[in-house]
Amino acid sequence: MVKTKYYAVAKGRETGIFRDWATTKAQVDGFTGARYKSFSTEQEAQSWLADLQKGTPINKKTTATNQQSTRSSQFDAANQIRVYTDGGNRNTGNVRGGHVKTADLSAWAYLIVTPAGECYDDTAGEHGATNNKMELTALKSALTRLQQLGLQQAPILMTLDSHYVLDPITKGWLAGWQRRGWKKSNGEPVLNLELWQQISDLLPNFTQLNMQWAKGHATNDGNNYVDQLLNRTMDQM
Repeated sequence: MVKTKYYAVAKGRETGIFRDWATTKAQVDGFTGARYKSFSTEQEAQSWLADLQKGTPINKKTTATNQQSTRSSQFDAANQIRVYTDGGNRNTGNVRGGHVKTADLSAWAYLIVTPAGECYDDTAGEHGATNNKMELTALKSALTRLQQLGLQQAPILMTLDSHYVLDPITKGWLAGWQRRGWKKSNGEPVLNLELWQQISDLLPNFTQLNMQWAKGHATNDGNNYVDQLLNRTMDQM
C-alpha cells in the first residue's frame, strides 16, 4: 500500500500543505531559503506550520522518527547532517577553468539536509567569476548558514566534487599556506585569498565535520541537486 505524504511548505513560492511532491517541488526548487518538510499525517503538517508561525521550537526528538522529508530519503541521510556544495561557470574563454570573460555566467549553490528532514538551500550568481571562486563561495556560504542555524557542533558530512576546494583542507595545505603568509610551497600567492581566509576562520568552529569527494554529474543525488540549482540560477541571469 502506498503511504500518503503531506508536504508542509513554510517558506516558498506558495506556502501551505500539499499532497504531492511534484507540486511541492515547484514551490521550493530554486527558492532562496526554502523551508519545508514531509509528514505522514495532515495534522502533523499543520502543527509544524503552526509552531513555526508562532515561533515555537519544534521538538525534533519526538518528530524525527517518523517525519522525514522526501529530499532527505532521496539523499540517504544518516544520523548526521548532510551538506552538498557546488559551483559552476559557463566559460567562453580558451582554457577550461580559466580566462573567464566578464560576461560569462557563474553561480554557486548548497543544500543542507538534517536527520529530522529539514532542508535548507541557497544559490546566487555573478558575471565573470571562475569556477573555483564559485566552489569556494558555495562552501563558505554553507558553513555560514550551518553556523547561523547553530549546527556547528553537530556531526556533519559534507560532499563536494571539487578537489580544488577539498584537497587544501583535507591534506593540510591550508595550514601550510597560513604559516607561509598565504603563499604556496612554490612561493606563488594563493588565489581567491579572501575566500580561503574566510573559510579558514569558519572551519575551527565545526567540531565534527567530515568532508568527502563525489564525482560530479554522476549518481550522487545531492550533488546533482545543487548542480541543477546553480544552473537554474545561471539560466535566470
